[in-house]
Amino acid sequence: MIVNICFHGIGECAQEREPGEARYWMKEDVFLRVLDSVADRPDVRLSFDDGNRSDADIALPALRERGLTATFFPLAGRLDDAASLGAGDLRALKGAGMSIGSHGWDHVPWRGLSPADADREFVAARTTLAEAADAEITEAAFPLGRYDRSALRRLKSAGYRTVYTSDRFRARPRSWLQARYSVTSADTVETVTRIVRGRPGLHEARNLLASAVKRMR
Repeated sequence: MIVNICFHGIGECAQEREPGEARYWMKEDVFLRVLDSVADRPDVRLSFDDGNRSDADIALPALRERGLTATFFPLAGRLDDAASLGAGDLRALKGAGMSIGSHGWDHVPWRGLSPADADREFVAARTTLAEAADAEITEAAFPLGRYDRSALRRLKSAGYRTVYTSDRFRARPRSWLQARYSVTSADTVETVTRIVRGRPGLHEARNLLASAVKRMR
């Protein structure tokens, strides 16, 4: 089994684009120590959602310094946003051995989407990101952790090889649907270490059940 750890922003959130966004930004010094704590663990995989500038400015140099790789999930609709990654940043990430996935277009929940909205989030966003990164996009991550049976079916039909949730339990390395643990501003090296080293318990069992409900609704 593996543990997927997901980051959103590193450093200080200068301005929230959505209510509560700052809660998912981790202080830079804590982030660096978290990387140090997992650097020698092949059972830990790292990812970054939302495509904030800190991915390129802070995360990329830190990953390279430690010989680590990660998957980055930017938003196609924010490529021209000064606070977000641009096409050049995506190509720099790819050139450094990182993977690029899709977080969709507008950072909206992928639950209850109309056919037109689903096409924009799953197809148009992937095409735009692939052109910007000059890379094939085969992975996707659910914005806000919300999904349903219809979204899963559409993602499979669109040909995504791996899809990531925020369901907070361990995952099988080759599973199409990968649960992740999203860290927050309240997390420390110690709390992340407990996630990585901890044994599955009642809390993870509840999360597994919640994931099953999402897959069926």
